[in-house]
Amino acid sequence: MISEIQSDIEKIEADTSIYEHANFNARANAIDFIDFHILDRIDEITLHKEDELLELRKYAQSIKDKLEHIDEEMFQQLEQQIKISKDKGLAFRSIIDKYVDSFQYVEEPLDTTGYDNLDILINGLISNKSLSQPKRELEPEMVFYQKTPARVVLELSKKVKRDDVFFDIGSGLGQVVILVHLMSSATAVGIEFEPSYCSYAKDLAIQYDLSSIEFLNEDARMADYSTGTIFFLYTPFIGQMMQDVLALLQKVSRKKIIRIFTYGPCSATIAEQNWLNCISGNPYKINKLYEFISLP
Repeated sequence: MISEIQSDIEKIEADTSIYEHANFNARANAIDFIDFHILDRIDEITLHKEDELLELRKYAQSIKDKLEHIDEEMFQQLEQQIKISKDKGLAFRSIIDKYVDSFQYVEEPLDTTGYDNLDILINGLISNKSLSQPKRELEPEMVFYQKTPARVVLELSKKVKRDDVFFDIGSGLGQVVILVHLMSSATAVGIEFEPSYCSYAKDLAIQYDLSSIEFLNEDARMADYSTGTIFFLYTPFIGQMMQDVLALLQKVSRKKIIRIFTYGPCSATIAEQNWLNCISGNPYKINKLYEFISLP
């Protein structure tokens, strides 16, 4: 077992391609392998060769640290590239194409769980700052914050046009709002209950000097959605609170056709609304993006 682990570490170290910035996917896979197939295995072994295992662990950790440092350098360069670009959306889309091009243009809707290398890239670019502790306690019907998988956001972004006004209801750290804006150039608004999350998102928008983005620290039941044409919910709340927010959106739909995109358990709940039509099939899968359109 020890010789096998040693061999695995040496193979990773010998692959010089993963030390090049452009080979982000391969480097991310190598870091993942070190974490779950080397370090975890070492921690699980209960032999009497503790000194040998300790040295092996240090060896693997040193390679992982080196690869992560390369990522940090890469993210700093890419961040600067976006900042100085006149067309930040184009710069961002070019980065996605270059580093994880297999994720952007998916012909069929994705229906998989968890996060992947695209999330690592996006987190390194726009969600890498320290976050202060939440300041407000969630109400009983509010759901704890969880990031929307980046591949889902890119799928969503393809449905948004430049002249749309996009709302993310329960926007958290602002990633969906920022990604949708960068990918589509649409005006984008985030509604977020937690002040520290909202401040974090605002700082990101300032950091990249992004226009046509707004983050509002508001209770979703009190927000003004009248300018919106597209709304997104990743199950930010349940029960009566969900019904109250849907009632606000229904009022907007009486003046114009709107579209609502959902992800997670809320899709089935929203499908019960008689003023909405789901055009993405039967919304029973929680790991699929669904699109609803309001009825005239």
